[in-house]
Amino acid sequence: MSALKPILFVDRDGTLIEEPADFQIDSYAKLRFVRGAIPAMLKLRDAGYEFVMVTNQDGLGTESFPRWSFDGPHELMMQVFESQGIVFRDVLIDTSFPAENLPTRKPGIGLALPLLKDRGIDWERSAMVGDRETDNGFAANLGIRAFQLRTREFGGEWDWAGIAHVLAERPRTASVQRNTKETRIQVRVDLDRAAEPQVATGLGFFDHMLEQLGKHGGFALELSCQGDLHIDEHHTIEDSALALGQALREALGDKRGIGRYGFEPRAGQGDDVAAPAAHEFVLPMDETLARAALDFSGRPYFVFGGGFAREKVGDFPTELLPHFFRSLCETAGLNLNLNVEGDNDHHKIEACFKVVARALRQAIARQGRELPSTKGVL
Repeated sequence: MSALKPILFVDRDGTLIEEPADFQIDSYAKLRFVRGAIPAMLKLRDAGYEFVMVTNQDGLGTESFPRWSFDGPHELMMQVFESQGIVFRDVLIDTSFPAENLPTRKPGIGLALPLLKDRGIDWERSAMVGDRETDNGFAANLGIRAFQLRTREFGGEWDWAGIAHVLAERPRTASVQRNTKETRIQVRVDLDRAAEPQVATGLGFFDHMLEQLGKHGGFALELSCQGDLHIDEHHTIEDSALALGQALREALGDKRGIGRYGFEPRAGQGDDVAAPAAHEFVLPMDETLARAALDFSGRPYFVFGGGFAREKVGDFPTELLPHFFRSLCETAGLNLNLNVEGDNDHHKIEACFKVVARALRQAIARQGRELPSTKGVL
C-alpha cells in the first residue's frame, strides 16, 4: 500500500501570481509571479506534496469578465509552472459572485468535496496557502492548517520560503514564556534553521554569550528577558538558562533521529595520549582551550573544571558561568562535562559558550528516524 500524500491547496491571485489593482488578470501584461512561489513549491513537491489550485474568479464568463480574457494568461501561467516541474493535481475555479453565497465559493469547500473521498490523502499534513481571510476559512472548513501570505492589502505573516521550511522540513521548534516575580522571559528556538540570534537580557556580555550558542549551535534563537537587575544579575542569568533549556527539550520532542551525543573524535591519537580525551569537543581561543562533551540523555548532570581570576567580565559575574550551564542542563535533560584552561577570563568564558554550542550542533543534528537509545525512551 502506497504512503499517504499530503495536498497543498493554493489560492491563485495574490498567492501564485500578483493581483492587480482591478483584481482581474485579464491580459498577459498583468501576469507577474509572486516572489519565491516557484522555489518553495519545488521544495514542497520534493517533500511529497501534491498541489490543488482553488480560486474565486468573480463573474468569470460574464460580459464584464469574458472567458477568453482569462484563459490566455491562465494557460501561460500553467505552462510556466509545468516547465519548472510543478504540476497541479486539480484546478478548482468558482465563478460566482460573493452575493450568491454559493457553497463552491471560498470559504466554502463545495469544489473540494470529491477529494474528501480520497483515502490516499494525508489530511494531517495538508495545508492551504492564500492571501485572504476567505482562504483561512477554507482551510478551517477542511480541517487543515492555513498559511496567510504577508501582503500590504490583507496582512498575513508568512512568506513562501517560511511556508516551505515549515511544511517540507517539519522543523523542531518551541516557544517558552517563563514569568516569575524576578524575571519575565520569552524564548523561541528553531533547531532546523540557522539565523542571526536575537537576544536582549539587559546584560551586554551575557547577550553576546547567548548569541554564541545560537550562532555556533546552528539554530535560530530568540531570547528576551526583563529581570530584576536592580538587585543583581543572578536571576536573569539563571532563569534565562532554565527557559532556554526547556525550549531545547520541547523542540527535540521524543528525540527520535537526533545525534544525541556532542563530541569531536580526535583522530590520530594513541592510547598513551593523556589529553584531550577521545570523546570531547575541543575549541581553542587564543591562549585558552575549552573542552565539552554532552549527552541528551534526559538525565541532568553537570561537571565543570576551571576557574577565574576576575570577579566579573563586563556585567557578567564569572561565578555564574557554571551556574548557567548547570541550570541549562536541569531543564534540557542534558549531561554536560565542560572544562576550560587559559589566562584571559574573557576568552575562557567565550570559549565555554562556543564549545558547548558546537557540541550542541552535533547532538541535535538529524541523522534519521531511529531513537538513539536501547531503553526505548530518552
